Amino acid sequence: MSLNAVRLPVNEAARETSSQSALSECVSRTVRRYLADIGDTSCDEGLHALVTREVEGPLLREVLAFHDGNQSRAATVLGINRATLRKKLAAHGLL
Repeated sequence: MSLNAVRLPVNEAARETSSQSALSECVSRTVRRYLADIGDTSCDEGLHALVTREVEGPLLREVLAFHDGNQSRAATVLGINRATLRKKLAAHGLL
């Protein structure tokens, strides 16, 4: 599904989200709400960078907590190297 600034009619938006995963649906709904809130105002850092920054910290925190702080298991689940995980944890102040 590609997102753009055009709003979908309510019934079409509901039909599209029914085939999405719960996570994808949550992201779609949140991005639509964000775009509606900012209107024509540009996002200084870029929307992709903003979403990545906002999502990555909680993702790392939750996966690490689920695996009782075991960084090796968390890195495996995330599909990244343990050193990369540690770098990201440090960047988000989670170490």
